[in-house]
Amino acid sequence: MKNLVLTLVTLSFLVNPLSAHAKRVYLEPGDFLSQSFPKTSPDANRLLITGDLKTNLRKVLSGRYSKIRIPYWQSGNKTAWILERIGKERPITAGFVVEGNRIVSFKVLIFRESRGWEIHNEFFTEQFDNAYLKDKQKLSNQVDNITGATMSVDAMKTLARMALLLHAEVISKNSTP
Repeated sequence: MKNLVLTLVTLSFLVNPLSAHAKRVYLEPGDFLSQSFPKTSPDANRLLITGDLKTNLRKVLSGRYSKIRIPYWQSGNKTAWILERIGKERPITAGFVVEGNRIVSFKVLIFRESRGWEIHNEFFTEQFDNAYLKDKQKLSNQVDNITGATMSVDAMKTLARMALLLHAEVISKNSTP
């Protein structure tokens, strides 16, 4: 009997950490892009992070960004970004579509945290609709927090600001002769 109890306790410790950080795929990145560009299928581009963009990105992120290039998809003045940010302990993958310097779509694609999964719900993501950057750093829309998901909410607000900043950079580079 003691062996059975010991085995069950041991198994609960082994299984619980695995389920605590289960990966939830709400929308595959490819499906997000297909929904974002239903008539066209733009190729991926890469934005090089240098100069003023690097400086402004550091301000938005309150620190360094580890990648040198960021992939994006563009059709006309519409761009799509698939970005990742750590919530509390694990990365959250989100997709943003920006047009006219405003967010027109935001989806949580992959959630890996043990808490805060509610950020994928429409009641949360719709708070970002038509958001734009004020003073190149602040999000125009007030985004309400979700109890127990503060770090995930903060990560999504940061990614929204990042997507808007990156979009502005791409559009300004394309309009410069």
